[in-house]
Amino acid sequence: MTATAGRKPLQLSDLARLSSVGLGTRKLRAELSALGIAIGVAAIVAVLGLSASSQAGLLNEINQLGTNLLTVSNGQSFTGGAVELPTTAPAMIGRIPGVHQVQTTGTVSGANAYRNPYIPAPATNALTVQAASLSLLPVVATTVAQGHYLNAATAQEPVTVLGAGAAQRLGIDRIFPGERIWVGGQWLYIAGILKPAVLAPAIDSSVLVGYPAASKYLGFDGHPSTIYVRAENDRVNRVDDLLAATANPENPNQVNVSQPSSALVAQADAKSALNGLFLGLGAVALLVGAVGVANIMIISVLERRSEIGLRRALGASRRHVAEQFLAEALLLSALGGVAGTVIGGAATAMYALSQHWSVVIPAMAFYGGIGAALLIGAIAGLYPSMRAARLSPTEALRTV
Repeated sequence: MTATAGRKPLQLSDLARLSSVGLGTRKLRAELSALGIAIGVAAIVAVLGLSASSQAGLLNEINQLGTNLLTVSNGQSFTGGAVELPTTAPAMIGRIPGVHQVQTTGTVSGANAYRNPYIPAPATNALTVQAASLSLLPVVATTVAQGHYLNAATAQEPVTVLGAGAAQRLGIDRIFPGERIWVGGQWLYIAGILKPAVLAPAIDSSVLVGYPAASKYLGFDGHPSTIYVRAENDRVNRVDDLLAATANPENPNQVNVSQPSSALVAQADAKSALNGLFLGLGAVALLVGAVGVANIMIISVLERRSEIGLRRALGASRRHVAEQFLAEALLLSALGGVAGTVIGGAATAMYALSQHWSVVIPAMAFYGGIGAALLIGAIAGLYPSMRAARLSPTEALRTV
């Protein structure tokens, strides 16, 4: 090779071949360094992918359940005490144009539910005893998992239906003939267990009783505490504006109105805010990987001084040597970035499918992960490549 030929710019194919040969001679060390990059990239891809997949799954579930559910609940007075909704509120809300379904629940004050009367009184398991209307389930978008719901007959008897969470906390996973629980100082027979109510989580932790039975056996006063309203899709906002004043015309400011689907979307956004923490952990892993890349490249320069001196003596320029070592660092980081992207994507897909979510991996996760790996590689390889380029042929050949 002549000096003139040696100073021609290195082709990309030549750089790739030289860098792959250089890494191949120290395979185990290169693999361990690439592993650090791969872990960091995999963490970033998995965090972004799982966040997007969970949010897409939640939004899809909300769309299936319906975004037209509104809830009206009793608020507080200026002194902080609970304010009851008028007993006429459900009928008045039903007259609002655009409302096509109205169902209610009413909290039974002073009544607690236990598996049996021998359970200590403070061990309530945070369960709520509620009177419930007969057509509640379609409105809150849930169904019966076992048994059956209340009907016109059982609503007047000491019979209850358990929310999904209530059944779990009471240790009841199936219904046997004569199955009963201790509620408000007497036995209530279990008619059914509900599936989880995503849009009405208060139902999950409730022991539901018919309005007549709650009044007869548990001393319920008949005032609803929560009114569930289904409105026409194109009139949800209009109905929302009228609910408080309609439910309690005298004190509309003491009525709480909410849209569960909006609350769930806000909750998903709040969860995604925690992604910053996990992205930070991924960045730390990338930094550790960068240190590994820099370390292997510096050691490589020290071990290959004779090679550098020989190439310089044959006409290679400082730039050629610097390009070779920088290309090795970039190749090492690129391999780690690609591996990390594959691992993070696979982990996201497996978990999303296990949760029955749509697999959504943002393009930013792929391109950002590989781009971050290449940037890390360039930064980590810059000093070793400059150090290699500064070696003079005579100094490098002393080690031969």
